[in-house]
Amino acid sequence: MNQKEFLNTVMPFKDKVFRLAKRLLVSTEEAEDATQEVLLKLWNNKSKIAEYNNVEAFSMTMTKNFCLDKLKSKQAQNLKLVHSNYKDEHASLQKQIELNDSLGWVGKIIQELPEQQRMIIQLRDIEQYDYGEIAEMLDMNQTAIRVALSRARKTIREKLTNTHNYGIK
Repeated sequence: MNQKEFLNTVMPFKDKVFRLAKRLLVSTEEAEDATQEVLLKLWNNKSKIAEYNNVEAFSMTMTKNFCLDKLKSKQAQNLKLVHSNYKDEHASLQKQIELNDSLGWVGKIIQELPEQQRMIIQLRDIEQYDYGEIAEMLDMNQTAIRVALSRARKTIREKLTNTHNYGIK
């Protein structure tokens, strides 16, 4: 595989690799480093890339594993999960404040989810992968993914509703 073929194969999903790394590591710098490492590993193994049925899924799996290893290392003990990709530029200031507050709460709630549920939320709801692709990336069956996603969404919904009701049930 030459450089042009490699770039045509890998570059369409490099932003997804970065977003997954950012979701897991939070730090933009750490996510950029992780993305660079994954792309470098892919480049070093470019002769084997053709063997994979789904290079994108393989890359996302590499990213997940690299980030989880990084999180387990001593260097990453201070990292936390925050999500702030969404902006509505036409909203009033009050709406923007409420939206930012809600996004902050969702980020905190997602941070409290078990690691597997956090990963599935990121891959399904943020990156828009289908269940088959997520199953391949996480080496799980689709039913388990649907159950974990449902539980994660239910937890997020309940905690966010509870927060918006000022803790009153």
